Amino acid sequence: MRDPGLNEAIRAVGGVSELARKIGISQPSVSNWNRVPAERITAVEIATGIDRATLRPDLFGGAIEGGDVDEVDAARAQEYALLATLLMRAPDARLLARLAELRGEPTPLGIAHAGLSEAAAKTNAEKLEREFFDLFIGVGRSEIMPYGSYYLTGFLHERPLARLRDDLNEMGIARADGVYEPEDHAGILCEIMSGIADGRLPVPVGSDRIIFEKHMLPWIGRMFTDLEQSGTSLFYQRLGSLGRIFIEIETEAFSLAP
Repeated sequence: MRDPGLNEAIRAVGGVSELARKIGISQPSVSNWNRVPAERITAVEIATGIDRATLRPDLFGGAIEGGDVDEVDAARAQEYALLATLLMRAPDARLLARLAELRGEPTPLGIAHAGLSEAAAKTNAEKLEREFFDLFIGVGRSEIMPYGSYYLTGFLHERPLARLRDDLNEMGIARADGVYEPEDHAGILCEIMSGIADGRLPVPVGSDRIIFEKHMLPWIGRMFTDLEQSGTSLFYQRLGSLGRIFIEIETEAFSLAP
């Protein structure tokens, strides 16, 4: 029997099939859920607009009320979740409307948010579907290859991916059902970092630093710069700017941490 949070998510998007489509997994996977799995909370939250405390009050109700996750980590988790969602699939009309409402403070990251918001207001879901395909999928080969192995070796499924899998296995982070991209995809790495930041993934202390410095820092900034300089789409150029600036902030923060 489905729990209330999952039922609300399904109602919000109009059915099981639509929820599966929005978060990029198969319908049978969602049909087998009794509740939203912890590793899918961020994706479902963004796709449906329903907050995680409603989706899984057993995990997040107390944390939100009691402040178990500090404000900085909560903000980091949201930033990584946004990047993960937009790197894994094209936004639908509902998400675009939410992005168009983003407001930014007068900081580099806030200005990047405002730029993404402006670009979201000037496009539509159908156009972005085509642009996402051209950028990240392509016919033969995409313009942007968002994989650590590719940026570090020029090929997919190489040694960087094997090293990442070894570290994830030691941390107890397992591949989620219905995910077909390799773990060194930029969107999957951002989703993992989001889960660590907000406590959804119970990992040893310092795991986020290991993943960031060993498996993201050597290449992901270059990928966001390539996206920022791509000529395909204003929206994805703005996403590249946001990602590049956020990675620069994370790099500085980790360098200052004891």
